[in-house]
Amino acid sequence: MKNRAWIVTAAALFLLSGFVSIADIRSFTPVTDAMLLNPDPADWPNWRRTLDAWGYSPLNQINRQNVHQLQLAWSWGLQAGQSQPAPLVSQGIMFIPIPGGGVQALDAATGDLLWEYRATPADGPPWTSPMRNLAIYGDKVYVAAADARLIALNARTGLVAWNRQVADPKLGYAYSSGPIVATASAEAPAVRKGMIVAGINGCTRYKNDVCFISAHDPETGKELWRTSTIARPGEPGGDTWGDLPLVFRAGGDAWIPGSYDPNTNLIYWGTSQAKPWTRFARGTDGDALFTNCTLAIDPATGRIVWHYQHIPGETHDMDEAFERILIDAGGQSSVFTMGKLGILWQLDRKTGRFLSARDLGYQNLLDVDPRTGKATYRPDMIPRPGVELEFCPSASGVKSLRAMAYHPQTRAFYIPLALTCQRGTYSEVERVEGRGGSGGGRRTNLPHPKSPEAVGEFLAMEAHTGKVVWRHRTRTPSNAAALTTAGGLVVAGDFDRYLYIYDAANGKILFQTRLSTSVQGYPMTYAVGGRQYLAVPVGTAGGQWVTTIPRELTPEKKIAQGANAIFVFALPKYGS
Repeated sequence: MKNRAWIVTAAALFLLSGFVSIADIRSFTPVTDAMLLNPDPADWPNWRRTLDAWGYSPLNQINRQNVHQLQLAWSWGLQAGQSQPAPLVSQGIMFIPIPGGGVQALDAATGDLLWEYRATPADGPPWTSPMRNLAIYGDKVYVAAADARLIALNARTGLVAWNRQVADPKLGYAYSSGPIVATASAEAPAVRKGMIVAGINGCTRYKNDVCFISAHDPETGKELWRTSTIARPGEPGGDTWGDLPLVFRAGGDAWIPGSYDPNTNLIYWGTSQAKPWTRFARGTDGDALFTNCTLAIDPATGRIVWHYQHIPGETHDMDEAFERILIDAGGQSSVFTMGKLGILWQLDRKTGRFLSARDLGYQNLLDVDPRTGKATYRPDMIPRPGVELEFCPSASGVKSLRAMAYHPQTRAFYIPLALTCQRGTYSEVERVEGRGGSGGGRRTNLPHPKSPEAVGEFLAMEAHTGKVVWRHRTRTPSNAAALTTAGGLVVAGDFDRYLYIYDAANGKILFQTRLSTSVQGYPMTYAVGGRQYLAVPVGTAGGQWVTTIPRELTPEKKIAQGANAIFVFALPKYGS
């Protein structure tokens, strides 16, 4: 015991250098392509477990019959800052992203710290911005940092293997999510080894450059290709920005991780809106490619094989940048996504052909042709400078970064939502290089007329029909990503500290508890030594949801002030 205490004390002295090592995880074996393409049921090696982004676990030790017996196995305090983590688990080790960039490695059965790395800047305090996910491949953990760096760490020790500056943070570039791995397979011979693929954020500022998605060699960090998410003048799609020079083409942030399908050998990634948010502030009524698109990218070259623009010329700050879920629905190889408007889009995974758009009915901004998928704004909903406009949803969106999940048994999506509307104005943005902005003005959040007393909703929606199977409303927004399991369960959480576990089939609440602060980030499940665990992050995101809740529905301020943590639950160990 004295030796262990000495090690912990000594390790703390290394915090100033950004690295702590308490244990060398010698038993850890490299994560192979096969381990990512077909993960061990006990592991959660990708931000949504599998590269198709289902958010589903085949574990069923915790199930409908016994979930009510869950108890706390261990908990761990996380670093301060905007905490929206998606932990990974491989071979009994949990890797948790740190706000701003970094990793903590824990024993996933006990919560004991094994090592820690903080990607702190040399000339200032640690960042507090969100860093949602990590990637793991070979013997390395890959982390993105707020200053637009990608860093590879030795998974056994936490020591830096390579450190690559991908973009210039002085131009506003940043990462707020980490990378994924596009892996080799028999169906994808063009991918000879895993590629570390990440999307950049921070694309509001006017500059003679644009946002992008890039791929990197896993051993060296060398950039293999870079794909612009803004169509440049003179290139395909460039005319959709009118005559705007490159310096005034902003937006297209790729700030949520993508998916990969070895069968089509394509990477699928979502892009965000053009900036400034409104057409009048941008100075063009054009479609502004490749913003608010699903992009299908060839991993060998970075070439855009196909694109589908969900909202051409978007003009309210309605992202379509979120997770891309790859399933076969009704015999059709599909990619599904839902953006801020609450429309579930289904596209052909091979060609990008429009298949369907299922509107939840909470938006009043535009109409979508059910045959062609063409989105057309209602004429009274296009903003004008300084003119007050009221619309639904608010710019925070019906659906946002909190990922939905798919359950293969029910063939349904489980979707966290927030139901608010907005009254406000938009403003002009001065077109000066080095500046820029969103063009947002005065804003008041309003209760949604379809749910005046409840901001949050969690619902089940059939993938192939769009039918809503069940829904559960809460006073505050659904605040965590969804998780589904083979035990017939769905896990969710809200801003008001509640953790809910539902019966996937009918929405009955089977387990409910209230945690220390807002349920946040990406819950996940894993197993160590034959015992299944459920990990649930809680914390803050800079008070983000406080600004989305109408004043009359705002909960106590203390809800947004708890410390970041992760709570890990399991069934009782009978007979131990």
